[in-house]
Amino acid sequence: MAQQVLTTTVVGSYPQPDWLLDRGMLSKGVPRVRMRAMWRVAEEFLEQAQDDATIVAIRDMERAGIDVISDGEIRRESYSNRFATALDGVDVDQPAVITDRNGNQTQVPRVIGPIRRTRPVELRDMQFLRRNTDRPAKITLPGPFTLAQQAKNEHYRDIEEMAMDFAEAVNAEAHDLQDAGADVIQLDEPWLRNDPEAAKRYAVPAINRALAGLTVPTALHLCFGYAAVVKHQKPTGYSFLPQLAGTIATQISIEAAQPRLDLGVLADLAGKTIILGVLDLADPAIDTVEQVTTRIRAGLARVPAERLILAPDCGMKYLPRDTAFGKLSTLTASARAVRAQLA
Repeated sequence: MAQQVLTTTVVGSYPQPDWLLDRGMLSKGVPRVRMRAMWRVAEEFLEQAQDDATIVAIRDMERAGIDVISDGEIRRESYSNRFATALDGVDVDQPAVITDRNGNQTQVPRVIGPIRRTRPVELRDMQFLRRNTDRPAKITLPGPFTLAQQAKNEHYRDIEEMAMDFAEAVNAEAHDLQDAGADVIQLDEPWLRNDPEAAKRYAVPAINRALAGLTVPTALHLCFGYAAVVKHQKPTGYSFLPQLAGTIATQISIEAAQPRLDLGVLADLAGKTIILGVLDLADPAIDTVEQVTTRIRAGLARVPAERLILAPDCGMKYLPRDTAFGKLSTLTASARAVRAQLA
């Protein structure tokens, strides 16, 4: 997949239309279990409606000039729940309720038997994307560490064993997506920062198992959470980042614009291509070319141009569509401006 330097891409999600999904319900959080009530379209018409909305997302990314696009994750209620609840061993009818350290209660899948993938989950999504664009295309999957962290273990000896079975399921899915024409396969692992001690024990082996045998470029995304959901000040550094040098992922995708990340941490990932977040999704205003080019140049001070890919901080599903499109358009204009300076 030959690309110019400073390739532009998306992290994964794009805003879902108001006619398709209840965005008021979406704004209340990131669901871990299925939420059929979120969809505004009757079941018998839902797939057709999601297809139509996916084409809109694809065309927006193309019109904005993005080099490596996604399907916008239009068919998903969240980045993880669609895959997590499609696996054998997960009780989708009686979820568990867990309480986090802030006292917030969340419904999560209950794992009551061996985790097994018995059918493709996102295969049709990738086939549809491939039929509807001639641009390089990425597709995302929840990573095995995050899947294990978001589930209640009622079957396995320990969470490490459960994570490895999640990794097997992710790997089988990823191979089907590669065969369907994915140019990049990305694992989303935002929970690596939540429990760095657990991550040190088993995240890298689980991630490597999930990516084993793939021949297309593979990416690993970590962040501090959607700006629309995480209201407090984000950290300026990751608690689990240097260890990712030990993964077989070829690209590491990080949120950097909103938290004003100290890019010195990139020295620990010298062998990786960096997907750098240069769009601040917490700011309702569309980033200016001056702002974004400044962030790009900061990245170039740490990473050579041939190993730097430009992206939003995180998925864009919580933004208004016109804001998301405007930010992506600024991203491509900024990339052109910096390429011209480099030339």
